Amino acid sequence: MSVTENDATGAFIKRIAFVGNYLPRRCGIATFTTDLCEAVALDNKDTTCIALPVNDTAAGYEYPSRVRFELTEKDIESYRRAADFLNINNVDLVCLQHEYGIFGGRAGSHILALLRELRMPIVTTMHTILVEPDADQRSVLKEIADLSDRLVVMSQRGKGYLTDIYSVSSSKIDFIPHGIPDVPFVDPSFHKDLFGAEGKMVLLSFGLLSSSKGIEHVIDALPAIVAAHPDVVYIVLGETHPHVKAIDGEAYRLSLQWLARARGVESNVIFYNRFVSLEELIQFIGAADIYITPYLNQAQITSGTLAYTLGAGKAVVSTPYWYAEEMLAEDRGILVPFRDPPALAQRVIELLNDDAGRHAMRKRAYLFGREMIWSQVARRYCETFERARAERRHFSNPGFAVKALDKHPGELPPLKLDHLRNMTDETGILQHAIFTVPNYHEGYTTDDNARALIVSALLEDVGNQDAFGLASRYLAFIWYAYNSETGRFRNFMTYQRSWSEEKGSDDSHGRALWALGTVLGRSHTPALHSMAGWLFERALPAILGTSSPRAWAFALIGIHEYLRRFAGDRRADQVQDELSRRLLALYQRCRSDNWRWYEKGLSYCNAVLSHASLICGQSVQSAGMIEAGLESLSWLANIQRASKGGHFVPIGSNGFYKKDGERARFDQQPVEGQAMVSACLEAYRITQDDRWRKEAQRAFEWFLGRNDLNLSIYDPTTGGCRDGLHPDRPNENLGAESTLAFLQSLLELRLAENTVLPVETRSR
Repeated sequence: MSVTENDATGAFIKRIAFVGNYLPRRCGIATFTTDLCEAVALDNKDTTCIALPVNDTAAGYEYPSRVRFELTEKDIESYRRAADFLNINNVDLVCLQHEYGIFGGRAGSHILALLRELRMPIVTTMHTILVEPDADQRSVLKEIADLSDRLVVMSQRGKGYLTDIYSVSSSKIDFIPHGIPDVPFVDPSFHKDLFGAEGKMVLLSFGLLSSSKGIEHVIDALPAIVAAHPDVVYIVLGETHPHVKAIDGEAYRLSLQWLARARGVESNVIFYNRFVSLEELIQFIGAADIYITPYLNQAQITSGTLAYTLGAGKAVVSTPYWYAEEMLAEDRGILVPFRDPPALAQRVIELLNDDAGRHAMRKRAYLFGREMIWSQVARRYCETFERARAERRHFSNPGFAVKALDKHPGELPPLKLDHLRNMTDETGILQHAIFTVPNYHEGYTTDDNARALIVSALLEDVGNQDAFGLASRYLAFIWYAYNSETGRFRNFMTYQRSWSEEKGSDDSHGRALWALGTVLGRSHTPALHSMAGWLFERALPAILGTSSPRAWAFALIGIHEYLRRFAGDRRADQVQDELSRRLLALYQRCRSDNWRWYEKGLSYCNAVLSHASLICGQSVQSAGMIEAGLESLSWLANIQRASKGGHFVPIGSNGFYKKDGERARFDQQPVEGQAMVSACLEAYRITQDDRWRKEAQRAFEWFLGRNDLNLSIYDPTTGGCRDGLHPDRPNENLGAESTLAFLQSLLELRLAENTVLPVETRSR
C-alpha cells in the first residue's frame, strides 16, 4: 500500500518530513537522506516530501527546493524551532536519520529537543548502533527509541543489538536494507576507457577519506599483488572528509601518497580527490574488477559504499566489520582479517587468478542486491510509515503540545550574555561591578576566569556562537596565571595586570583544574585543546598538596570531565583515587546522625562536596561514595528549605553555619544556588529519581524570585545576576561570580532538559 492510499482512519499521509543531512553537504548520511526522500516522493505522487537538514557550517549549503527548514548543528534552539515548524505545517509523519555525530549536544542529544515536541508519528532509521555505548550514547538512543513509533535497521545484527542491549521491543523494529541505485550488470571493461584503465585490472575503494578507512593496508598489500598481476591499478576515489580536513588538512592523503612511493607502487595507485556525482560514481564502480573495503572499525552496522558495490555486482574483498559479515555471507564476497596486508594480497590475487569464480561471485552479489534498489526500499519505507501511523494509539491532529504544569514545571529564561560581555575585556573577566559597570579597582581573579571558562564550554555545548571567542580569552588568562616555578596558579591580578601573589588559594587552583578539564572533556574546538592539555597536565600534581576539601571537589569534577574523553590517563586516575579517598574519609569522620556533612561547619559552595562524591562514586565504582553523596545532598537540601513555602534558602555568608551553632540566614549568595543545581542534576542522572530534578529547579527558582524576599536576583535586562540577597534587599552590584553562577545554572538546566528529562515528562 502506498502512503497516498487511505488507511484505517480514512486519511492518508499527505506530508512527510525527512530530518538528516542533505546534499550538497558531503557525507554518507546526506546522500542516504536525499536518495530516500527522492525515492519516496517518486513512488508517491500525491505526497509532499520535505527535508530538514542539519548545517555544520554557519554559511549552510545551496540546498534544493525540497529543503524547507535548516537546523544549526550546535544551536539547541533551532531544534525547538524546527519542532514548531513541523507541528504547524501539517506534517503527517517525520522520518529521522539518526547518527550520533550529526546532531549537537552530548552524544547528539540536541535532536531530543525536536523529537519531544512533535505531535505526529516518528520513524527513525538507525545508522549507528553501538555495542558498548557510554552513558550518554545509551541514554540518547534509548530515548529516541522511546519517542519513535517505529525503528528501521539496515542489518539483522542491528535488530538484535537494539533488543539485547537497548531493550527495544523487536515488534517495533523493521529491517529495510540500505538503498542502492538500480544499475545494469555490466562487464568492467565497458567503463575502463573513461579512466584510462583499458586492459588493466581495477581495484577500487571509495568514500570520504579518513584514517579509519584503512587504505594504507591496501597499499601495503599492493607490491605482492602487482608482482603477480603487473596490470593492476588501484583507484582511491573520494575527497578527504570535511571534518578531518578542517582539523588535520590533507595529512592522511599525503601519508598514503608517501607510502605508495615508499612501496614502489606509485604508478599503480590513482587518487581521485573529488566528491563525485551519482552518475560518475556508477561509472567508477562499473569499471572496478574488485572493490576493497579495508575499514578498521568492526563496530560498523551499515556501509553505503559496500551496499552500492554489492548491488552493482562487484567482487568484494573486505575486513570483517559487522555489516560486511552480513552482506558478504554465502560467498557474496571475501572477508580478510583487520590490518593484515599479506592476507589481503593473497585473497585479491586468488580472485584475479580465477575469472570464473570471480564472475560467479559477482552474479550472486548482483542478484542479492535486487531487493536493495531504491524503488523497492522506498515501498518498504512507505509500509513502515503506514504501520507507524496505524499503531499510534492516541493520534491527534498536529498542533502545539499542551502540558500540565507538573509535566512542564517552568520555562527557563532566555540566554542573555550582554553583562558577561560587558564584564570581559581583552585581559579576561573583571571581578566586581558597581551596579552594572565593571569595577576596575578590584581587578581580576583566576577564580572568576575559571568560572567563565566553564560557562564558555557550556555555551559551546548549546551551540552559542560567542563560545570560542570568550573561551580563548579566559583560557589565555589562566595560562598567564600559571606559575611554572611553583606549579600553582596565581589568583589576584590588578587592573594594571600585575599579580598580587605568587601562589593563589587552594580553591582557585582546584577551580582552574575544573575549568581545564571541562574544556578538554567537552569542547570540540581543537584550537583550545593543546593549551588546556598542557596546563592540566602540569597543574594536576599540585592539587595533592592542598588541604581544602572544596579544592579537592573542584579538581575531582574537572578530572571527571577530562576522563570522559581521555579515559585511561593513569596519572589522572591516580589523583582521582587519592582525592576521592580523602573526601570519603572526611565524610566518615565528621558524619553523625544529626550532622551528615564533610566538615564541622557549612560555608560556601557547599553542594560541590556532594557533587564530587557522586561523580567519583560513578568513576571509581564506589557504592560508598555514591551513598555519601546522596545522603549528604539530601540532608543539605532539607536544611536549605524554608519551613514556610518550601523555597530554597542557602546558608548565609554572614557567619555561615557551625555544627551546634546558629545558622546564618543572610547574606545569601548565588554560588550556593549554582552548586545546588549542579549537584542535584548529577544526583538525578545517577538515580533517575525525579526528586532531584525538582530540587535543581527549586534552587534555580531562587535566582528568579522564589526566595525569602520574593525578589529576582537575576537581571533580565542585562543577563547579569545581583551579588546576593540581604535581609531587606538584593545587592544591586552585578559581579562576575554571581553572573557566572546564574549562567552556569541556566546552561546546565538547558542541557539537562535535553538529556535527563524523565520518561513521564516526554509528552508528544
